[in-house]
Amino acid sequence: MSTYRTNTCGELTIKDLDKKVTLAGFVSTIRDHGGVMFVDLRDHYGTTQIVVHDDAMLKGVSKETVIKVTGVVVKRDEETINKKIATGEVEVVIDSLELLSDTAKVLPFEVDESKKVSEDVRLKYRFLDLRNPKVHENIILRSKAFNFLRNKMQELGFLEIQTPILTSSSPEGARDFIIPSRKHKGKFYALPQAPQQFKQLLMASGFDKYFQLAPCFRDEDGRADRLVGEFYQLDMEMAFADQEDIMEVAEKVYPAFFKEFGKRRVTEGHFKRIPYNEAMLKYGTDKPDLRNPLEIIDISEVFTNTEFKPFKGAIVRAIKVDNIASKPNSWFNEVVDYAKSIDMPGIGYISVMEDKSLKGPIDKFLTDEDRKALFEKAGLNIGSVLFFIADKRRDVVTRNAGLIRTYLGRKLDLMDHDLFEFCFITDMPMYEISEVTGKLDFMHNPFSMPRGGEKALDEEDPLEIYADQFDVVCNGVELVSGAVRNNRPEVLVKAFEKAGYTEEDIKSKFNALYTAFGYGCPPHVGMALGIDRALMMLLEEDNVRETVAFPLNQNGEDVLTGTPNEVTELQLRETHIKLR
Repeated sequence: MSTYRTNTCGELTIKDLDKKVTLAGFVSTIRDHGGVMFVDLRDHYGTTQIVVHDDAMLKGVSKETVIKVTGVVVKRDEETINKKIATGEVEVVIDSLELLSDTAKVLPFEVDESKKVSEDVRLKYRFLDLRNPKVHENIILRSKAFNFLRNKMQELGFLEIQTPILTSSSPEGARDFIIPSRKHKGKFYALPQAPQQFKQLLMASGFDKYFQLAPCFRDEDGRADRLVGEFYQLDMEMAFADQEDIMEVAEKVYPAFFKEFGKRRVTEGHFKRIPYNEAMLKYGTDKPDLRNPLEIIDISEVFTNTEFKPFKGAIVRAIKVDNIASKPNSWFNEVVDYAKSIDMPGIGYISVMEDKSLKGPIDKFLTDEDRKALFEKAGLNIGSVLFFIADKRRDVVTRNAGLIRTYLGRKLDLMDHDLFEFCFITDMPMYEISEVTGKLDFMHNPFSMPRGGEKALDEEDPLEIYADQFDVVCNGVELVSGAVRNNRPEVLVKAFEKAGYTEEDIKSKFNALYTAFGYGCPPHVGMALGIDRALMMLLEEDNVRETVAFPLNQNGEDVLTGTPNEVTELQLRETHIKLR
């Protein structure tokens, strides 16, 4: 028997009546009921109500004190039964109490109310915050989720292999965390942004199916859905496999994961596949929320010869919403106000009346020919409203149309909030023109195989080349990126040359991969799930930091341990660093 307990605080039930037990835990609450004291004792497993008849036992005991008690399990009075907790039918009448650890008499916040406190205060006293059962449960679920994913991957024949944490700096899209070398003056290690090169090297090493619950490190600013510094992904790679093979794995793993830990229905069967260009047109984003039934259409051709200034020479997109023409003007004014809030000048719209006439601020600028074309192109019905989004810049009109679609879907409550709906976004462009440099650059993963291989690189316009790459999106959140990998050195060199890199650049930055490919490498595919972001969805939290035991705050600081901190002059000298 344990020195401290015979049972946990979450397991006693009516079956344990009259049993002599010893419990240990944190004091959650103390209630004085006129000579009888009731204490809620909390541990990792739950809460049990303790009855104290001798208040002298509680001398020196306050909230969050750690105590050990011994007593007898009795049935609660009917009016005090608490069906919300597993132990709610019983209580323990104690005859002894031992103080195991005292606590500060003034707590920085009430533990059970910690989620209402500012984040920095919570993180400064994270050890208290984590005692809150709601916060505690998130971390328990995270542990179960990691275990589930590990077991699922092993069921599918994948081998878990750890890749290095200390590696070399390489251009992978974000800033590296760099670590100075003591033994090699002037040289640095980098923490891996992802195990990208190592997992491909494993395929070149003859391993068939690899996976890892991989820590990844990127020096990026934090967001509600992005951790600062460190995050985890379910990383996997398969040899002698193509895109269909890895997509099949996705359809087996991700719905099962969401079904196991989520509170909503999950997509059944095959995921819908949407080409990237189609997604950008129909949904205004490459991360569409398919629970929203609204779709965007291009009606630019209707206004090819228009003299209406906002549409003249512009790309014109439209969103049809049925059965809302009777909404009051105030409702439409709110839509206009939202459009202005996203830097649109406003938003035009027309409503279809009972007699099929059109009403709205745009109607007076339309010809009869325009009206007829809009009915046909948009499929307008009595009660429909057609919203217009126009701009001469394709990226701007696409973005704005997507935001308006999302806004209308939420405003009209069109989404099924009891569903996780997955889809694949496929046919990703290999290259794009960089907004920063104005030059050709990779749009996504540079290690993806261009569709058509070397021939496509030799013969096609780079902006017309597609990568064998895909994303998995759920409810408007990008959770997974995957691709057929480039496994041929000559194709790798040509792909990078298109983006302005030389063969010497590749040898310098990706020498191990380049060399390995020269000794033969199987065709291979891979993908990675952002575990933290997925857990944020499953836990229905608004901030991804709620899924991690000890996260950095949004400013990249750990206010509990004082990270980052200064180091000694000796440490700096040993690593050959002089601060400016």
